[in-house]
Amino acid sequence: MAKPSAVAGQPAIARVLDNRLLAALPDDCFALLAPDLKEVVLGQGVVCYEPGDPIEQIYFPQTGMISLFVAAGDGEMVAVASIGSEGAAGLQSGLGGRSSFTRAIVQIGGRFSVISASRFARAVSRSAALGELIQRYTEMLLAEARQNAACNAIHDGSSRLCRWLLQCADRVDGEQLPLTQEFLADMLGVRRTTVTLLAQELQNKGILRYSRGRITILDRRTLEDCACECYEAIKHENLSRRIGVKI
Repeated sequence: MAKPSAVAGQPAIARVLDNRLLAALPDDCFALLAPDLKEVVLGQGVVCYEPGDPIEQIYFPQTGMISLFVAAGDGEMVAVASIGSEGAAGLQSGLGGRSSFTRAIVQIGGRFSVISASRFARAVSRSAALGELIQRYTEMLLAEARQNAACNAIHDGSSRLCRWLLQCADRVDGEQLPLTQEFLADMLGVRRTTVTLLAQELQNKGILRYSRGRITILDRRTLEDCACECYEAIKHENLSRRIGVKI
């Protein structure tokens, strides 16, 4: 998988409305970040961090999505959380030098606002509100990871697939998801052949259409009915409750 190059792109000085976390910041907080924010385009499969890597950049997805993976006992990687236009990856580095505990991978390519960790930390040192934002957002991600871990242990593959698809759609604000079988298998911790069978079952019911690595949600209401209760549990433990940003 590709690694992102050093921060490059066009300055993103204006308020970045496509990322709801940035859009919800008070004007004085956003003003501290704006001169150093840049916009980049990252493709699917780009690795932002490996476990143990120092966090050198913070990524605010605008139209893409980043997934966080941990290694299972057999060496397989399992997704524990996802970050879309509601949040940011690497935010904890604003509290000082931090290393990543997970592999952070761009699962849906798109536009991202990026700022170096050092400049972000400098802004945090000048704003108590930014420090509080980091704490609350980190707590939210931890709660999601815990819920996902419990879900992987107790719920069947079909209901977990429905949950992940709904979460992905929420993260990118759309019903068309460029998701490969390999990615879905990693998210669920199952074989690709299992993903094929599960997706075909949902397609036969008219809930979604799956073709050439692209999933289109056709019947969201029924998809929600088929998802496990963890989807609603995670939504309730979201940013609208913690820091005023609706997922």
